[in-house]
Amino acid sequence: MLSACTSDNSLKVEVFETSANGNKLEKITEFSSGENAVNIKLLPDETFQTITGFGGSFTEASAFLLNQLSQENRARILEAYFGESGAKYSLTRTHMNSCDFSLAHYSYAPVAGDTALEHFSIEEDRDDLIPMIKEAMAVSKDGFRIISSPWTAPPWMKDNNNWVGGRLLPEYYDTWALFFSKYIDAYKAEGIDIWGITVENEPLGNGNNWESMHFSPQEMTLFVQNHLGPKLEADGKGHIKILGYDQNREHLKEWVDVMFKDEASSKYYDGTAIHWYASTYEVFPEALQYAHNKAPGKHLIQSEACVDAEAPKWQDDAWYWSKEATDWRWDWAPEAQRHLHPKYVPVYRYARDIIGCLNNWVDGWVDWNMVLDRQGGPNWFKNWCVAPVIVDPEKDEVYFTPLYYTLAHFSKFIRPGAARIGFENPDPELMAAAAQNPDGSIAVVVFNPGERARDITLLLGESSTHITISAQAIQTVVISKNDTAK
Repeated sequence: MLSACTSDNSLKVEVFETSANGNKLEKITEFSSGENAVNIKLLPDETFQTITGFGGSFTEASAFLLNQLSQENRARILEAYFGESGAKYSLTRTHMNSCDFSLAHYSYAPVAGDTALEHFSIEEDRDDLIPMIKEAMAVSKDGFRIISSPWTAPPWMKDNNNWVGGRLLPEYYDTWALFFSKYIDAYKAEGIDIWGITVENEPLGNGNNWESMHFSPQEMTLFVQNHLGPKLEADGKGHIKILGYDQNREHLKEWVDVMFKDEASSKYYDGTAIHWYASTYEVFPEALQYAHNKAPGKHLIQSEACVDAEAPKWQDDAWYWSKEATDWRWDWAPEAQRHLHPKYVPVYRYARDIIGCLNNWVDGWVDWNMVLDRQGGPNWFKNWCVAPVIVDPEKDEVYFTPLYYTLAHFSKFIRPGAARIGFENPDPELMAAAAQNPDGSIAVVVFNPGERARDITLLLGESSTHITISAQAIQTVVISKNDTAK
């Protein structure tokens, strides 16, 4: 066995691995001899997007569950997500008004006809969401950014007067823009700064499920251009990032064509938000490349992802490494789309998607609920899903699934302000992404879904190091800033 540093020309590295054989962000120091190694060459002079961050979402469901745990376990979870010893989440999301991962419907503007929003209140968030966010802020050394998203306007502003489906009535466009401004002010009064907003979660909507509201690309863009953008600017909130779209990547092209059609349509958009639910394995690289080329100076942020349509498996790491999960379209996808929704390995889905997104200009990646219970809720619609951390409130027990460690391979080691860099990888069986952090260190994430361990020689200029990645594993290699400065 060899160590990672064997000569004066060796790179000084730290190697962390999560694998099906039981490693959980374990520091690896011993490697095999290195015969038949794959040469991965880093190209730090080739730079791409600047990283905004990685993280997960504050939902009422997650915050409600934390309130039911002992103070010890509550602190343990928040440290694991935001602390220096944990995943160091740097980009997060939360919901404005209720969503399916709420306990019931609610709106901050409950009084019909209140166009001045004199009765606006975030009181519903004071028992759970706000305390969770503030405790996370206290734990986080570097801080984190928050994106806020509405699932729907209150029913009285919509053409169907319903929580589900329908469209925002034009006579309430200004009131809805004011809603965003008041929300930002209300959270700031609590000591919480909102970094960005999406205009509408999943604007393609649904007609029979949870909270939703429909926008066409044209409707959303006109709302942003003529109402939301000018209102935030007039209220001194021009620094708040406005992200358009906020749904699956297969429709990305038609949305960015409208959003970034010309200078007027683009003015108030700071970028585009996307979700991963169009497929369990396909990253849609062409769509991501197209979106970047359409607006190269704008953000491209993955704002929601989860293992959906599944109840979590409790204390069963093997399930998260096995090809057993199915998604929302497993049972009913049209024949032409069925190939996009096969059975899949949950860890692989995360690793493949985050690496694929990074390598196609995405600068931020946000998971959905941080904490769910053993049923995959609470969720008023019973839309059960999986989270990286599962809890049993009755027994005050916590389960950190392999998904938690998979996400930490990115969030802990690729920091905000990092620049994605180029690399050469001749082996199609291995996936990789690399970024140089503001402190000069380089983080390389390698994913090996194969059934055998692989030897890798990592090259940087005239220096190199040899490592071994286990079968079915994800690994982060951190090259010290002293080596990158040579």
